[in-house]
Amino acid sequence: MKVILQRVSRASVDIESAEMQGIDVHNVDAEDLPDAQPYHAAIGAGYVLLVGVADGDGEREVAWLAHKISRLRVFEDEQGKMNRSIHDVNGQVLSISQFTLFADVKRGNRPSFVTAGKPEHAKTVWLAFNEALRVEGLTVQEGRFGAHMQIALVNDGPVTIVFDTNEIGL
Repeated sequence: MKVILQRVSRASVDIESAEMQGIDVHNVDAEDLPDAQPYHAAIGAGYVLLVGVADGDGEREVAWLAHKISRLRVFEDEQGKMNRSIHDVNGQVLSISQFTLFADVKRGNRPSFVTAGKPEHAKTVWLAFNEALRVEGLTVQEGRFGAHMQIALVNDGPVTIVFDTNEIGL
């Protein structure tokens, strides 16, 4: 799994309805339109997490990342040192599935995404990751898997941290 963590003072995600995206909703079953209705989610201070899943990712990666992120100390204390966790500041999480984290741009000008997880697996793992963050005591808002989203955030710091479970041997 790959996660880009950005510390934010606020963030939101918006999804237009399928009609607004030019999809003919009359020729498709509703369950096949996860973004048929407009959607909005927002958080105050906390993290925006861009989450990429590979086919080999599972429970071990989910558990490690949820534990690590929930305890990460990147919020400033009274002395201005990054010494406080998201729990200490009553922060929240906005989690966005992001297969493009697996873009391979070594050759050509069009990225390849062959190392990104298959959608069914990636969605299952992403949802399990979000639930693991909740089990860690965090409030988690989600984007919508596979939807075209508009994400707005105010990066606080800036603080941006990259997690890649392949690099730590999981």
